[in-house]
Amino acid sequence: MSDDILISADRLTVGYPLGNSILRKSVLKAVNEVSVHIERGSFFGLVGESGSGKTTLGRALLKAAPITEGRAIYRDDEVEYDLSTLDGAELKDYRKRAQLIFQDPYAALSPRMTVRDIIAEPLEVMGLTASRQETDERVREIAAKCRLNLEHLRRFPHAFSGGQRQRISIARALVSGPKFVVADESVAALDVSIQADVLNLLKQLQSDLGLTFMFISHDLSVVAHTCDHVAVMYLGRLVESAPTRKLFAMPRHPYTRALFSAIPSLDPDDRGKAQKLEGEIPSPLNQPPGCKFHTRCPNAIDRCKREEPRLEDPGDGHEVSCHRWRELLETVPA
Repeated sequence: MSDDILISADRLTVGYPLGNSILRKSVLKAVNEVSVHIERGSFFGLVGESGSGKTTLGRALLKAAPITEGRAIYRDDEVEYDLSTLDGAELKDYRKRAQLIFQDPYAALSPRMTVRDIIAEPLEVMGLTASRQETDERVREIAAKCRLNLEHLRRFPHAFSGGQRQRISIARALVSGPKFVVADESVAALDVSIQADVLNLLKQLQSDLGLTFMFISHDLSVVAHTCDHVAVMYLGRLVESAPTRKLFAMPRHPYTRALFSAIPSLDPDDRGKAQKLEGEIPSPLNQPPGCKFHTRCPNAIDRCKREEPRLEDPGDGHEVSCHRWRELLETVPA
């Protein structure tokens, strides 16, 4: 594992057993043999439709979902943890180092607690401060970094707008001093103008605090302006992964192209050019054989229905899981 990599997953699988039969028990694989490598100080984007396994992968890397196969390694300058076996005191320590920013700022905050108590709760639960004075100092410090005024700390969440509530959620996630943060659709519930403000705040915090983000989103236009590297998931698997500029300049997987074509454009000539994906994403309990995307792919051939493609890197750091990506690339207009 390179010193530049903070967290690395190798063929990570998250499975949930279903049914009560002792002899035959089906398993729902929400994440299936995913390998990712997240560099320190990076903004790593994870995109895909609802049901693709994005949130489950993020939770697995936070040790909040069970890793049933494969492994994930977290390593900073102080510790190295194997998340597949982490428990006890090491797990408690990892909770300080890895945190989550929730999607819904309205549901994530207790209406009965003041903003000060909401932000201070992780410090008190984890025992990170020795006195109330030290706790208050930490709360005020992180609140200022998240653009919250001191007078806000005495109020309750109902007094704030969605953008302000999300800044409170961000402050609560960062008060313990984590190095790795999963932002799960953290701007999806906000107005577009507020989204830009929160995204700028996250980028500023990344720079000031040396944070590493996994940014989960379904909005590719947001990912384009925020992330350094983007991975695309479909039905629990990675289908494409590349630095953001490479991915947006020339997407290689048909699924990625379909997602890109759906990005709204102000150019009248681009209207109506979105590639419509037929059908729904299959159930994780009844996955099709071969390539998981072949049931919706306009370029599928018989091989796609029989043989599952592997995620391959042709040598330029742009990984793709498709049998026909090379020949399809030649048909893309310059």
